[in-house]
Amino acid sequence: MLTKNTTILFQGDSITDWYRREDPEQIGQGYVRMTVSCLKAFYPELELTFLNRGISGDRVKGLKARWQEDCLDLKPDLLFILIGINDTWRRYDSADPTDTAVFEADYDVIIRQALDAGIKIILMEPFLLPTTEQQKQWWEDLGGKQRAVHRLARKYHLPLIPLDGLFQAAAISQDPASLTPDGVHPGPAGMRLITQTILDTL
Repeated sequence: MLTKNTTILFQGDSITDWYRREDPEQIGQGYVRMTVSCLKAFYPELELTFLNRGISGDRVKGLKARWQEDCLDLKPDLLFILIGINDTWRRYDSADPTDTAVFEADYDVIIRQALDAGIKIILMEPFLLPTTEQQKQWWEDLGGKQRAVHRLARKYHLPLIPLDGLFQAAAISQDPASLTPDGVHPGPAGMRLITQTILDTL
């Protein structure tokens, strides 16, 4: 999947953003930084280019609105997409839900546009590791979004990184707070888990 001069784009919300707009390299300090460091170390001869266009708080409709500028115009060879948790979160903290059918339709649009542009795509499942009783209620909404991502992966024959299952499994033997202190944003152990899974997928 990786060849010389491959350009890799990471897209999503705060989990991908992770202060990248305050970073001179525009990579951020999260799992993207960790992944980039590993790939540069493992494959220096490939001279890979890395782009991060995650935006904190974004939902799938946000990706759709900025897709031309923040994806298609950049002409990446490979694209990672991690989106969905805010489509659930806003239902509970702002009474602003995203209907799952709308979520799936908008996600379908950006996938088709990227594929039509010749971009290879790897989807990443939105995840939750509840730290409060209230967060446990989010499953009723997030589950539908996760199933939508799975359907899209099957529809377009795309690789899917099942982050939710991986985080749930890791929480059996690790402190859940080390994986994600607030249930949504990964801590250092969670970032390592995401990075390792990306490396394994590649």
